[in-house]
Amino acid sequence: MRDRTATRAATRRRMRVTTILVPALGLLLAACTAPQSALDPAGPYAQGPHDLIRPVFAIALFVFILVQGLIIYSVIKFRRRPDDDGSLPVQVHGNTRLEIFWTVIPALILAGIAVPTVQMIFSTMDEPDGDFMTVQVIGHRWWWEFYYEDFDIYTANELVIPVDTPVRLEMTAADPGRDADRGVIHSFWIPQWAGKQDVVPGQMTYLNIQADEADRYLGMCAEYCGLSHVNMRIRGESMEQADFDAWVEQQTAPAAEPGDDLAAQGAELFGAQFDTDIGQRSCAACHQVWNGEGARAPSIGPDLTHFASREEFAGAIFETNEENLREWLRDPPAMKPMQPQNGVGMPNLNLTDEEIDALVAYLLALE
Repeated sequence: MRDRTATRAATRRRMRVTTILVPALGLLLAACTAPQSALDPAGPYAQGPHDLIRPVFAIALFVFILVQGLIIYSVIKFRRRPDDDGSLPVQVHGNTRLEIFWTVIPALILAGIAVPTVQMIFSTMDEPDGDFMTVQVIGHRWWWEFYYEDFDIYTANELVIPVDTPVRLEMTAADPGRDADRGVIHSFWIPQWAGKQDVVPGQMTYLNIQADEADRYLGMCAEYCGLSHVNMRIRGESMEQADFDAWVEQQTAPAAEPGDDLAAQGAELFGAQFDTDIGQRSCAACHQVWNGEGARAPSIGPDLTHFASREEFAGAIFETNEENLREWLRDPPAMKPMQPQNGVGMPNLNLTDEEIDALVAYLLALE
């Protein structure tokens, strides 16, 4: 009997320890693996909200300590004692002065917080003072499209901006003329550059960003948008003005001609039809590679004119290299959950190894 009781006690102790340690470990791992942080601003539109967090946190901490202190005091002061006669402590219900006090004070605190908060929200959406650059942003499932209207540049997933230049993002989601996934809300968020902003179908929302120094930053879609929401990342890259000008010159040039026979074979395959589980498909039916003739006009999928200049692809989740491209072309839905049968995402084209080799050579030549 004693052994059984001791075993039960030991089991209960282990369960208590596990109940405490597992959530704590989960929080620790989440903190260690987060590559982006709103507490590490790298531009004025991120610095403002960061500066606002400090007084708000101080107020919240004071209120928390006050409330928890009153609770602990009440539990200790009015706890039941062996010699209690059963009578209740003095009640304050109906004390008009006290109720007015603890209603007015929180209201004043919230009003004080609301004023700078609302001012901060409008400052991130109103047109910046002076010269600024405009980039159009379209959220798709599950990738980001960027159009630089001043330069006629289309790119995907990697947002490149010059240092010390205000950039105004004009954002919407899933153009009905191009996508089967219209009606899905996304949320644009590169925390080191600015706060979150919803990207809504049929509406235009705005967000100002600016970078103080040249670097690369990770962002994400912050609004659940379906099967591969977690794989809808953004890579923000800020460059010195000279480097940005060189990037613009590269991106406005037509696609490079294939440099060898294998890449030339891939260019030919790019426009060929392939049998899939959802009918015949071709790369060119969904992706544009602009050769300098006619206007640049994106198709259903990302523009690939300068695909190899991007360090990541497929929603900025895979490094752009030969190995990842080969696996991607072999079976895209296996690497990134999608719904190609519903017109969302890239289908499996059932390519042979020889076709994959040729297409990889062609894509890596598109610098």
